[in-house]
Amino acid sequence: MSETIIVGVDGSETAQRAARRAANLAVKLDAELVVVTAHASDNTEVVSIGSDTWILDDAEQARKLAQRVANDVQSAVPGVNITAAAGHGKPGDVLISEAEGRNASMIVVGNVGMKGLGRVLGSVASSVAHSAPCDVLVVKTDK
Repeated sequence: MSETIIVGVDGSETAQRAARRAANLAVKLDAELVVVTAHASDNTEVVSIGSDTWILDDAEQARKLAQRVANDVQSAVPGVNITAAAGHGKPGDVLISEAEGRNASMIVVGNVGMKGLGRVLGSVASSVAHSAPCDVLVVKTDK
C-alpha cells in the first residue's frame, strides 16, 4: 500500500456520499483512506447535572464523528483500509494539512457549496482545489 486518500467529512449525508466514493477508489487503488473532520475551536466544557458530570471536548467530538463515519464506510465498502482523524482549524486548511502530513496522493471532497452564494463566498472544495499539494476529486454529492 503506497497511496493515501484523504476525505473530508462533517457528519452530513452529502459528506457521507463523498466518503463512500473515496472508499471505493481506495479499494481499487489499494490505498489507505483517511476520514478527516475539522473542529473550529478547542473548547472543553464540564457540565454537571445532579450527580452526573460530562466533559464536552470539541476535539474529542470531532474525532468521534470521523470514527463514526469511518465505521459506516467500512461497513458499506468491505476491504477498505481506513483511519479516522480530526484537526483544529478551517475545514479546507485541515484537509490540506493532513494531505501534506501524510504525503497523500488525493483529497476527496463533496461539491456542496460550489453553487449559488457558496460559489461566490468560497467552499471547502474550492479552497482545497486551489491549495492542495495533490490531486483533488470533487464528488457530485448534491443530488
